[in-house]
Amino acid sequence: MKQTGWATYKIALVLYPLGAGAAAVNVFFASLILSWFDVPVLGTGWSLVLGCVIGGPATWVFAQHIRRLMDLADKTETA
Repeated sequence: MKQTGWATYKIALVLYPLGAGAAAVNVFFASLILSWFDVPVLGTGWSLVLGCVIGGPATWVFAQHIRRLMDLADKTETA
């Protein structure tokens, strides 16, 4: 079956800003929780940098999941 729609890398590129932002927020909140154990709270800059690093692979995995769902929807639509 020929794949229709967007490729995985295109989906990942479109979703990357959202994934990086979500990862940055999660990194910041994780540092707030770690502050209970006397670990310093990360600043905004470090949270954004780490969010961009963690957001890349996370967005790629999510884009692959979306691509599989699109393929499944195309498969059941034609059946």
